[in-house]
Amino acid sequence: MRSRYSAFVVGDAAYLLRTWSAATRPADLQLDQDIRWTGLEILSTTDGSPFHTEGTVEFRANYQLDGRPGHQQELSRFVRENGAWVYVAAL
Repeated sequence: MRSRYSAFVVGDAAYLLRTWSAATRPADLQLDQDIRWTGLEILSTTDGSPFHTEGTVEFRANYQLDGRPGHQQELSRFVRENGAWVYVAAL
């Protein structure tokens, strides 16, 4: 989750696509260049240890847009594909 947030911060759409499940990955991804991401809070997690094959992360990502603060809060599902954790979708 943290690496995907960092990819949003630096605008690395290719990394976001590589860490997205093949089952739900879009063909391309256009990031909003006007959003400035300012912080990430992990609110909760389930499973996700080396012994699990799926898990969830609830997070709040803070941003600035047009000089105003905002946030995105989401419960995300992750699974292992070929040994690596990948994002599936928001629940």
